[in-house]
Amino acid sequence: MKNIIEVKPQGYCGGVLKAILTAKETRQKYPKEKITVLGNLVHNSYVKEALRNMQIETIENKNKTRFELLEEIKEGVVIFTAHGVSQKVKDRALEKGLICVDASCPFVLQTQKIVQDKLNEGFEIFYIGKNRHPEAESIYSTSEHIHLIEKTSDIPQNISKNIFVTNQTTMSIMDIQSIFKEIKNQYPDAQFHDEICNATRVRQQAILDLQKENVEALIVVGDPTSNNTKKLAEIGKLSGIPFVHSIESIEQLDTSLFQDKKVIAITSGASTPTYLTQQILEQLKNPTMKQKIRIEEIL
Repeated sequence: MKNIIEVKPQGYCGGVLKAILTAKETRQKYPKEKITVLGNLVHNSYVKEALRNMQIETIENKNKTRFELLEEIKEGVVIFTAHGVSQKVKDRALEKGLICVDASCPFVLQTQKIVQDKLNEGFEIFYIGKNRHPEAESIYSTSEHIHLIEKTSDIPQNISKNIFVTNQTTMSIMDIQSIFKEIKNQYPDAQFHDEICNATRVRQQAILDLQKENVEALIVVGDPTSNNTKKLAEIGKLSGIPFVHSIESIEQLDTSLFQDKKVIAITSGASTPTYLTQQILEQLKNPTMKQKIRIEEIL
């Protein structure tokens, strides 16, 4: 008998729920308008497909900034994603005559405000995040006084002004602690503000807490482009779980990989539909059952 641990919490975080609800309400409010999401509303391909079924299109290009991507939208409604956008992007959308709908996560908006306030006070900003990630881009692209830091070697040298340090909301709590420590060593007087959101933090801590459960395998369910999903897998490996397996849905599940595993844990990213995770749980409990993904169950 296998022991399958469903790591809590599961399902959409509050920011993702808000973004999806905003998209649904936008379609209801503008039934005849062309609606385009500027980038992926949230990082999940199944959500993107479900939105397409509602005649809400998504444009995305990892090689273009949000400002550059906006030029491809010629008419109708533009929805800004949960990851937030800069004021420059919003202003340009209005210049183009687009109807603007903001689905930004409240925690991202909070980080943006904190950074702007500190810029106004004359601080140099050390922002720990992922290059070209839309949330990070919405912040580091706004000022030459914001320095993007992905790793300790990116820490700027010989900064004489007051320094304020903060971060992308979906970073690893372990990575943040490490980079904070090194910045503190180099700049003892720097101010620090940890902006990892609660949804990310509790999911990561739950993985660390699995150490006392003798877990042999961890399944991480989520889109490969989701930063918070990637961090769950990284933390699982760093915490010593012998086998960590990342998949998007039941379509990638190979139950033969877990035949010799007696204690299996399953977790999911903050933009992963509960429906997809539940299908995998059911399949692990009954490997012979047949299941298909129903897109209408996603949203």
